[in-house]
Amino acid sequence: MNVSKDTVVQFHYRITDEQGTELESSFDQHPALYLHGHNNMMPGVEQALDGKATGDRFSVELGPEVTFGEIQADAEQRVSVKHLMGAKQWKPGMVAVVNTDQGQRQVTVKKVGKFMATVDLNHPLAGKTLNFELAVESVRAASAEELEHGHAHGVGGHQH
Repeated sequence: MNVSKDTVVQFHYRITDEQGTELESSFDQHPALYLHGHNNMMPGVEQALDGKATGDRFSVELGPEVTFGEIQADAEQRVSVKHLMGAKQWKPGMVAVVNTDQGQRQVTVKKVGKFMATVDLNHPLAGKTLNFELAVESVRAASAEELEHGHAHGVGGHQH
């Protein structure tokens, strides 16, 4: 079966920058899982996987407009230090995770005080052209429930 709209795709990925430095990888963890054709995956990765089949492994270079977005100049926000997740002590330049209305997102700490921190809401990889190594682990038809909910169910996918 090939990756197409309404299929559930399980895949591993490795993201490297233009210098070849590994930034993120799922190869030593659970593969990612998503429902194809329902805006559940960054557009560049979804386009790259379209038409691929189980066992396909390839690399693709993707620009920021189809991955983590362009850098927004005015994307700073003050948040309570207690909302920053990922470390006990915060210093400028560190990446934290915060819960938002759209789910968890990574932010970069700009300034930190005793109770409040100023964070850059741009994803740490925003504005970068990146290389994605993708390996398709499995492709299956989505269940009626997954189609109704608009996302894949299972390890690596949307949890209830």
